[in-house]
Amino acid sequence: MGQEQENSCGPTGCGVGLTPEQRRILREHGTERPGSSPLNDEKREGLYACAGCGHVLFESAYKYDSGSGWPSFFAVRDGVLGTTEDMRFGMLRTEVHCGECKGHLGHLFPDGPPPTGLRYCINGLALEFRPKEP
Repeated sequence: MGQEQENSCGPTGCGVGLTPEQRRILREHGTERPGSSPLNDEKREGLYACAGCGHVLFESAYKYDSGSGWPSFFAVRDGVLGTTEDMRFGMLRTEVHCGECKGHLGHLFPDGPPPTGLRYCINGLALEFRPKEP
């Protein structure tokens, strides 16, 4: 992990308050088991923020059931994510990370629904759901 990654965490510091599994995903580019996230079944209105720094990334209106086993979104808020090429496992993929703290979130695939045709396949442990207040 580079120095930029170490120094680009949220206001409470890098990994403060995260579980060991969240740290493994966000800071070490890990992946949770498919189907293991309670966020797969989350249907309430609200916002999805980075668990590493609290930066809001997705709106519930962008979420859909992709059948992949991970929370999936077809769109993202403007300017909140960064991407890099990921060649691990012998295939080229687009890695998605938080634009604020650079935490690893998941991957972007070109097989999503209209209107974007994109699928942001995100580790649920990398997200914090904030329900819409009544």
